[in-house]
Amino acid sequence: MTGTLTAGRIAGCLGLLVLGVLTGLAGWLVVDLWFPGGLLLALAALFGLFLGGRIALGTGLGVGGGVLGWFLSYVMLGVPRPEGDFLLSSSGIGMYAYLLGGAVLAVMCATVTLPADRPVSAARSVK
Repeated sequence: MTGTLTAGRIAGCLGLLVLGVLTGLAGWLVVDLWFPGGLLLALAALFGLFLGGRIALGTGLGVGGGVLGWFLSYVMLGVPRPEGDFLLSSSGIGMYAYLLGGAVLAVMCATVTLPADRPVSAARSVK
């Protein structure tokens, strides 16, 4: 049953939430460190996380856990502290590309129809 929440799915979503936070933190560091290559590496990691969550849980909810963790880490690292400085600063367009690319990948992975999602039938129509 794809629509029910079981203890395993809840644990999977929490695990994906933690992986999303770690992937967001690593992506934030890598994008600024090695700009063009780091951006591609960070987006590839996000794609692997989102698609892996989709396949592991068998529903778009698997993407949601990773996206929530990634976005929370992205926002927490980008919000200025009370002292006026940032925890980690972003130096340009790479962080906006990381945010936009991650959002596009999340939507793609959440809406993709996997072969396991479709019913399989051995019967063929004969004319």
